Amino acid sequence: MEIKGKKAIVLGGASGMGRASAEQLAARGAQVIVLDREQSAGAEVARDFGGGFLPVDVLDFEGTEAVLAQAVEQLDGLHITVTTAGGGGAERTFGKQGPHSLEHFRRTLDLNTVATFNISRLAAAHMSVNEPEDVDTPERGVIINTASIAAFEGQIGQVAYTASKAAIAGMTLTMARDLGSLGIRVLSIAPSLFLTGATAEVPDEMAETLVKDAAFPKRMGKPDEYAKLAVAIVENPMLNGQCIRLDAGQRFGPR
Repeated sequence: MEIKGKKAIVLGGASGMGRASAEQLAARGAQVIVLDREQSAGAEVARDFGGGFLPVDVLDFEGTEAVLAQAVEQLDGLHITVTTAGGGGAERTFGKQGPHSLEHFRRTLDLNTVATFNISRLAAAHMSVNEPEDVDTPERGVIINTASIAAFEGQIGQVAYTASKAAIAGMTLTMARDLGSLGIRVLSIAPSLFLTGATAEVPDEMAETLVKDAAFPKRMGKPDEYAKLAVAIVENPMLNGQCIRLDAGQRFGPR
């Protein structure tokens, strides 16, 4: 898909991988609206690259639907969504405090899996009315979601996070098959440790330990490297239905 002139929404676009994706899409000529928490730097970030910002709580599923509709109305269409919002904490299935909190497990799945699916299903509805830009490849939209390599090698204490990210990876092909007849592609990116959020504050010595099992380069990923892959996904119509690892060859050990 040609990015120039397309309409894009980036969830979690106020910082990290989302911000870098929003900036790179805008630099290639897309109209971009950032959706992020009200207390985020989304308005400032969007203003810097000439885009728009709307506050959203992805755990408010009905509210997200309304905000997404508002964003599509402001853009006058939707061709690209990138969803990077999410998170999670550490807790064992059974530990010193007893069984894993069911509330924590459910909230993690709501934040990562349900919120991602909610955005994807709504984005697909908006994209379905687009006019295909190419007769040879009648494409209407691209949906990019964010999994994690923890989906495949979850570490001790990551059972909720692993389940939520594995679900994102797992639904990618099925969703692509669901939407293929509409000319909408669906992919997921599974990053390893990237310099975003709390990991951006990790001391260098600790960071070296965390990435010691990477093949090359032995460092944390940079948000721009995620964004470069997101842009490549949009531009290459043969990429579809898969979860792409972005991990420097790293495989998580149990700890």
